[in-house]
Amino acid sequence: MATFLYRLGRLAYRRRHFVALMWVALLTLAGVGAINAPAAGSTSFSIPGTEAQKAFDLLEERFPGASADGATGRMVFKAPEGEKMTDAANKATVAKTVKELSDGSEVVSVTDPFTTHAVSKDGTVAYLSVKYDAPAVGLKDATRDALETAGDGARAAGLTVDVGGDALQAQPDAGGIGEAVGLAIAAVVLVITLGSMIAAGLPLLTAIIGVGIGVSTITVLAKALDLGDTTSTLAAMIGLAVGIDYALFIVSRYRAELAEGRDREEAVGRATGTAGSAVVFAGLTVVIALAGLSVVNVPMLTKMGLAAAGTVVIAVLIALTMIPALLGYAGRKVRPAGEKGRKPAEEAAGSVNPANPANLVKPANLVKPVKPVKPNLGTRWASFVIRRPAAVLLLGVLGLGAVALPVSQLELGLPDDGSQPTSTTQRRAYDLLSEGFGPGFNGPLMIVVDAKNSDDPKAAADTVSDGIKGLKDVVTVTPATFNKAGDTATITVVPGSKPSSTQTEDLVHAIRDDVASKADADVLVTGTTALNIDFSQKLSDALIPYLALVVGLAFLLLIVVFRSILVPLKAALGFLLSVLAALGAVVAVFQWGWLGGLLGVEETGPIMSMMPIFMVGVVFGLAMDYEVFLVTRMREAYVHGESPSQAVVTGFKHSARVVVAAAVIMMAVFGGFISSGESMIKMIGFGLAVAVFFDAFVVRMAIVPAVLALLGHRAWWLPKWLDRALPNVDVEGEGLRTQAEKDTDPDEDRELVRV
Repeated sequence: MATFLYRLGRLAYRRRHFVALMWVALLTLAGVGAINAPAAGSTSFSIPGTEAQKAFDLLEERFPGASADGATGRMVFKAPEGEKMTDAANKATVAKTVKELSDGSEVVSVTDPFTTHAVSKDGTVAYLSVKYDAPAVGLKDATRDALETAGDGARAAGLTVDVGGDALQAQPDAGGIGEAVGLAIAAVVLVITLGSMIAAGLPLLTAIIGVGIGVSTITVLAKALDLGDTTSTLAAMIGLAVGIDYALFIVSRYRAELAEGRDREEAVGRATGTAGSAVVFAGLTVVIALAGLSVVNVPMLTKMGLAAAGTVVIAVLIALTMIPALLGYAGRKVRPAGEKGRKPAEEAAGSVNPANPANLVKPANLVKPVKPVKPNLGTRWASFVIRRPAAVLLLGVLGLGAVALPVSQLELGLPDDGSQPTSTTQRRAYDLLSEGFGPGFNGPLMIVVDAKNSDDPKAAADTVSDGIKGLKDVVTVTPATFNKAGDTATITVVPGSKPSSTQTEDLVHAIRDDVASKADADVLVTGTTALNIDFSQKLSDALIPYLALVVGLAFLLLIVVFRSILVPLKAALGFLLSVLAALGAVVAVFQWGWLGGLLGVEETGPIMSMMPIFMVGVVFGLAMDYEVFLVTRMREAYVHGESPSQAVVTGFKHSARVVVAAAVIMMAVFGGFISSGESMIKMIGFGLAVAVFFDAFVVRMAIVPAVLALLGHRAWWLPKWLDRALPNVDVEGEGLRTQAEKDTDPDEDRELVRV
């Protein structure tokens, strides 16, 4: 591996014009394709195998044209103080609004509050419902705008009007100003780490090019593959973070090779062969983790994972080819590590004329004493950990364990209008409906009675209705509505508790377990609330198999990389600590409200259902990045003859600064998404930023060296039979050293003798 990448790096360095032109051409091609790509259209959301999804599919079959999975909107009206919605003037105003909405595009039906009895008991609140023929994520922007502005006339007439429903489902944004701030922080960290604007600009430039190609490709394929905006946001988030980090590791290793006196082409080759090998395997772990999301069998998650994995692959390829090419263009502007204001090493060496003996021998009084090299912070920290490994290990594990404690109170759900900021019209509409009709009105359940094989479909539906009325926490049960064939009925149930409450979840289970078992028909519960419950359950059930698959594959991969059993095991256990601690922090902030005001969390509630499995996938991949970059340098030192303790110090000496910089950059990129107005993106950005902090600074910087110090030589133990069976990928670059020794001129050290 190292030898192949060494040759690839040197080839890209020499053929820099071709390599740069190739990537620019790909970016241009993808950009033009994205500009001319057809609109994505409707993006469906389905959860195969769940009861709620089966009910939706049955409704599509038995109630053709009803758009069972179509978006719904609600416009809520509140009369001025001292008036009622049933007053003639207010009724006329609402009628005009109904007519205006009925003339809109994508609209299937609009209900009249006064004919559907959608007026509160005190007469002050009323609402109309709008049904669309496209799902929420597929509605046109013009349709959403029409729904929001349709109430302007009623507002002018003195009514309070707010709009809710999934039709106004916010489209995820990319972080806006926060993302720009994150990139600015990343740029500052790169300048500090790499010592110059030119060197710092290379990782940023290549990362932006990689994300541009990835996101543009997603846009081109969006319509054909039914990809949503969240897919692009995630791909940009992950691609930007790993793209900067991968390029940073190669540029940093290149500067270290220059500092050892190698010429620039050789330094590029060695940096690509060693740090590039780590990049390849780190990228593979991220790809495994993201692509593994497909085992959950939720199409949306599968597409998000594969798209983000594709962006990571692009980031790896750019780091291995375009970075060497750009280093060729940069030339002497990228200086050796530790050099400030001095000429590059090869220039200094070239300025000495060996033909002049005066340049070779100087009087002792003219030779400046060599100052001892001061150990850097990474060296000092590693030495401290090695002296007190047990204490550091105990403190790190207990600290992360304490932060992870809130996970025991984790509640899963999907965000609804009740979790929106109080400044939004969706939240105000939600509160008005709760005020006028009760909290459960915002999450009605739809019961589908499949009586096709029943002797008396009407009696079967009545039995179901009566059974539901006898359950706790039920406010309203509407009469059954049959299809034209008379073999399928729908019943709407309004719970007494809000949609995300445990009482509503218990009601769904009671209908499915108790009522369904007594009916002479198949009874299915669906609706947004039931779909959220099924989604959460499906993700919870898939978490352990997914974790086993991803960790298992990555464990095998790391065995090949490190040629050790205990090092990959330690890496996996450390990851579990960091992801649990990150989830604990998410629970504390978004569910309990701790520091919520500081982070712009206006409303607490259940944690997004996909958050645990999503964090497991993404954080595992990123955690293995730091593990590979840090421990491969330790492994390299150990293979080259250093003691286990000294190898740990050497690894920190060369890698700690870069790993810290990479972690800060990744935290800045993810942290930029916390400013998003979309709660899902905000939660993901916070969770990933915190997870990177815990994993990089606690697990990899403290727990890892402590464990390696305690294990000693045992850390690198591998059974002989397994050692023979595993392929030698040579991440440490041992093959490069062997090749260099073979290429050394045997006559190089011989002196010329005058005869």
